[in-house]
Amino acid sequence: MKALPEHPEGVQPEGVHPEGVNAEGVQPDVVREQTTALLVEHVAARVNQVLVEAQEDRGRASLALTGGPLVITAIQALAASTRTAEFVPDWSCVDLWWCEEYFLPQEHPQRNAQRAAAASENFMLLSQVPPENVHVIGDSDQFFTAEDAAADYLAELKAAADADGNGGEFPIVDIALLGVGAHQPVAAQMSGSTGAQALDLDRLPEPGRMHEATVVVCGSHQEPSPLIAMTLPLISTSHHLWMLASDAQEVAAAQQLVRNTTAGGSQGLGVSGQFSTVLFTTSED
Repeated sequence: MKALPEHPEGVQPEGVHPEGVNAEGVQPDVVREQTTALLVEHVAARVNQVLVEAQEDRGRASLALTGGPLVITAIQALAASTRTAEFVPDWSCVDLWWCEEYFLPQEHPQRNAQRAAAASENFMLLSQVPPENVHVIGDSDQFFTAEDAAADYLAELKAAADADGNGGEFPIVDIALLGVGAHQPVAAQMSGSTGAQALDLDRLPEPGRMHEATVVVCGSHQEPSPLIAMTLPLISTSHHLWMLASDAQEVAAAQQLVRNTTAGGSQGLGVSGQFSTVLFTTSED
């Protein structure tokens, strides 16, 4: 197999952050493009590269996604790249996870899995991934409550961790691709939403060693569509944590996400990837 292409000019190679973690947290690499089209093409190329490298290393690769317009557009670019890119992974050996999902009927257009399927339909991306490799969070057709769907997803995460055989309590995730818009579940957790509830592990037959805050339900029971989300501690076990931001407000949200302390000195979130933390944006701020 040919060597993978060099990283784009001005972008540091993937690897452990040279600056490490300090009082401000890991400082993410920032990748800026002038247009959304250029940005998502760049993201797609980087995703393909990491997934190919992961498959060369252990025979499999994994990608975790949120929703949001920019992430869905990136999925579309990733799907298109299967026909044009020189280096693409074997999608039959890729696991797709969802960092969050709306608790709605299975085919509801607001569900992120449905949006991703629609975005990639013309390129048949998801048809290349075996159904058992697509880990969709349960819907309201399958489960009576969002908590039941969250419990099921937690059990699926544990089963995948056991199947990885690496002794970890979470499955290996090569890339977590996060939208950081104001209405994303990441933002809901960042704001300390009063509706966020940690899942009670006692509801699972075999809770194993999974962290008690692996999955949360965001939003009150009165809202029509609660969100079921991986927590930030779980997301930060990803090898690469990449955030997509389209404007200054979203850039600020991403910066809050990775800082250990806020400007006022209060406790921040300090979330980062194990090997890289990157902010992709079209904003100049």
